[in-house]
Amino acid sequence: MQDAAAELLELKIAYLERSNLELSDVVYRQQQELDLLRQQFQDLVSRFEALKSEPDQYTAEQERPPHY
Repeated sequence: MQDAAAELLELKIAYLERSNLELSDVVYRQQQELDLLRQQFQDLVSRFEALKSEPDQYTAEQERPPHY
């Protein structure tokens, strides 16, 4: 009886250890993706700020005639 209980506990511990490792891998991959997304967002913010500081340049086709 004690052998069966000990075996059941060992199986549960093995399952929990495997689940813990799988969750750790998921968290690691999510952190990598989050870091990449943060960097991409920062790049976009920098590009946007650079565009805001540049004066608007219109081509002749984009320029409205004075009577509009």
